[in-house]
Amino acid sequence: MTQRPHTLGVAVIGTGKMGADHVRRIQEVTSGARVTAVVDVDAERAKAVADRVDGCTVHTDPAAAMAAADVDAVIVASPGPAHEAALLAAFEHDLPVLCEKPLTPDAASALRVLQAEQKLGHRRVQVGFMRRYDAEYMKLKALLETGQLGRPLMLHNRHRNVASPPGWTSEMLINDSVTHEMDVTRWLLGHEITAVTVLAPTPSDNAPDGIRDPQFVVFETDGGAIVDVEIYVNCGFGYQVQAEVVCERGTARVGDGHALVTNAAGRWGGIIAQDYIERFADAYDREVQAWVDATRRGEVTGPSAWDGYAVAAVCEAGVRALEEGGRVPVELVDRPALYQD
Repeated sequence: MTQRPHTLGVAVIGTGKMGADHVRRIQEVTSGARVTAVVDVDAERAKAVADRVDGCTVHTDPAAAMAAADVDAVIVASPGPAHEAALLAAFEHDLPVLCEKPLTPDAASALRVLQAEQKLGHRRVQVGFMRRYDAEYMKLKALLETGQLGRPLMLHNRHRNVASPPGWTSEMLINDSVTHEMDVTRWLLGHEITAVTVLAPTPSDNAPDGIRDPQFVVFETDGGAIVDVEIYVNCGFGYQVQAEVVCERGTARVGDGHALVTNAAGRWGGIIAQDYIERFADAYDREVQAWVDATRRGEVTGPSAWDGYAVAAVCEAGVRALEEGGRVPVELVDRPALYQD
């Protein structure tokens, strides 16, 4: 693949919370790149973001931005249903893409993206599963790869949010939250998820009417491990993400949040992050820098379109398990050679 210019010109598609934060990140934190274009169907919102960046153009059509001479790569941070069209447009220009999760909202459209990328003959997509770039998760992955703890038997996950945003549904606990644990499971263990079961207690009084919150999600893997996820998006007290791997010869846990513990006035304690951007700020910074560095080298690294497709398939099984009850198998096509490790 062609090596990119010294300073990468990036178009950011979507200028909501995540997209605007990526624009800030590239301009203030990331080296080797600058934002040359922003895209949003809301032209005024896009202009408000672009006005803070010298030389940044505003577009309402992603394809128009991608055709610009000063755009070398793309970040897709628009809502999930718009991802497929943006990715296919990027493929037409052979542009590298960092695509926020989900790759697409369902397995069928994710498979279409997968097939389109295969036709190029090389990878173009990195999916934004940022936990792979979190310092604690990276240490846990490195420890597991040494083999000193033996084979992973179980993985326990907890994922809690202060409150669900307006319009949240029971299915979104699976599709928008547990999706991270799906990718973390596959990455940490090196296994594919083969089946999903979802159990739900009586909903918390904190949950909006009609939302089944919390939920307890169980994965089975092709490596013989059992994985559970407590997802509780209206816990009320903070944002927490924790994981503990139980192996044959020991355990390892991340996410306790004890980087700073205070002792004062007869009390001890720390601070609980209030949202994902605060908790994973360093991971997002590391993810984008790694993407920029790889792109400038003419490479594509990190979570692939296959990872995005596999997670979409697990999400579909999870939603079925929530709605129908019982154990639901995950259906995957054979993994193409382009995505073999």
